Amino acid sequence: MMELATLQAAYRDGSLTPSQCVQQVLDRIASSGRDEIWISRVDEAALHDTARELDRLLTEEGHGVLARLPLFGVPFAVKDNIDVAGMPTTAACPAFAYTPQRSATVVERLQAAGAILIGKTNLDQFATGLVGTRSPYGPVRNAIDPEYVSGGSSAGSAVAVALGLVGFSLGTDTAGSGRVPAGLNNIVGLKPTPGLLSTRGVVPACRTLDCVSIFARTVADSWQVSQVAAGYDREDPYSRQITMRGPQRRGYRIAIPAQLEFFGDAAAEQAFAAMLASLRERADCSIDVIDYAPFRDAASLLYQGPWVAERLEAAGPLLAAQPDAVHPVVAGIVRQGTDYSALDAFKGQYKLAALKRAAEEALAGYDFLLVPTTPTMPRMEAVLEQPVLLNSQLGYYTNFVNFFGMAALAVPGRQRSDGLPAGVTLIGAGGADHALAAAAQALFEAAAAAPVASAPLAFNEPTVQLAVVGAHLEGQPLNWQLVERGARKLIATQTAPQYRLYALRNTTPPKPGLARVTEQGAAIEIEVWELPLRRFGEFVAEIPQPLGIGSLELADGRWVKGFICEPAAIADAEDITPFGGWRAYLKRG
Repeated sequence: MMELATLQAAYRDGSLTPSQCVQQVLDRIASSGRDEIWISRVDEAALHDTARELDRLLTEEGHGVLARLPLFGVPFAVKDNIDVAGMPTTAACPAFAYTPQRSATVVERLQAAGAILIGKTNLDQFATGLVGTRSPYGPVRNAIDPEYVSGGSSAGSAVAVALGLVGFSLGTDTAGSGRVPAGLNNIVGLKPTPGLLSTRGVVPACRTLDCVSIFARTVADSWQVSQVAAGYDREDPYSRQITMRGPQRRGYRIAIPAQLEFFGDAAAEQAFAAMLASLRERADCSIDVIDYAPFRDAASLLYQGPWVAERLEAAGPLLAAQPDAVHPVVAGIVRQGTDYSALDAFKGQYKLAALKRAAEEALAGYDFLLVPTTPTMPRMEAVLEQPVLLNSQLGYYTNFVNFFGMAALAVPGRQRSDGLPAGVTLIGAGGADHALAAAAQALFEAAAAAPVASAPLAFNEPTVQLAVVGAHLEGQPLNWQLVERGARKLIATQTAPQYRLYALRNTTPPKPGLARVTEQGAAIEIEVWELPLRRFGEFVAEIPQPLGIGSLELADGRWVKGFICEPAAIADAEDITPFGGWRAYLKRG
């Protein structure tokens, strides 16, 4: 299979080379019988050249190259509204095609990390649709059952991953295009906080809402790719330096819609109910209902409000000059943009602001919103007969997310009674990307072997280093106070040999006190964590007497902030310095 950990293990043990991997990919594509997945592919001779260069690096650097290039030798695909230098960008419209001289920022970052681009994938034209059928290159058939739609607009990208043709792929997501195809093809679809991944080099659908999304087989794979692809891009005016929320460590408070809608699809309704029943059995999960009306009403604005006018930016000039060059369903949607005025745009913003406030109030006190990824799974023939109605149904649980600046992660759920997939999506506030990935892996991938909770994105804000010695150590009862604030462990080390450690009396949970001394000191085991500076004050405010934060000297001579103790509390405490650290003391016989 094409899971990233599997590929990296094979490269590490010598059972696979990049050249062999590329040949396997080409053989699978040839035997798949799914030409509709691709709009263009990288020249095979160029692919083999790229693979041979990676072979050389693996031979010369050994395992070191796997650490240096985190996506070494991983085949991937990109949706054909994302630029790749030297390859046509069509947005599934041949008359619109152009050949960029430079790749999109996300593609540059992935290739710089060692990933191997295989080709560009089919989509609903101009990324306008959630069905995967609105393309002159042909409808993209579902990976599980070809009689059903694949979902769109990132249809080819999702199916390429679902069929194991590539390790991961890029899509885009304005109204759900990075989640609906994931749900319908039983894979993972990561839709980041808007602005987390650069959209420079992406043909806009609704530029103020567009996101680049990631398809993968597992949550861990999608998160590993996002760690490479994410990051501020000064060339993209919509890129933002987003502060991250840390993963949950005390259980999950989950909201679900009080008004669940499945449009008569009993199998989808039963699959979601079965999934909820299993979550309710977990001790670490509480589930309550909230009013879904503000989310539903915001979703309707995307195609029944002035935002449809944004779609005129990319498709409008071609539609005016060559109306027959645009897919008729897409043309009908885009033309609606001319019906709105500047006044309508402001009225839409006012309505959206009120709905966003109502949604925030509904979600107050909850960590995430959980919804079916799609309420139903239509057949291909039904969508071709009712293209607008059934497309609208597929966006019932997705259209609002970018309006509200939220992050979302679509994952496989319980299988339907008819054997078809029934995906679910966790949705969180902007900046909850890491928390979502950790929660989705914990709740829906019980057998996962690559936890993402300890793999945060790089900091893009001021931080402070903090030494912890007791209940805040990794695995100890108060460690959540660091992790949920987005802290990450830097090193396990020791203090300078001028400290003594004491077991304090009457503390819950049990805590030690650390004191600097002038003689008979010792080196004490500690951990140094890095914490966002904006969260440091509230962390300090939670520290009970007799503990506090001061400056602490490390074994290497550096000084960092760290836990200290009032001298009065040490007077009647047990001196546990000979144990060398809190964990060793807790393990005493």
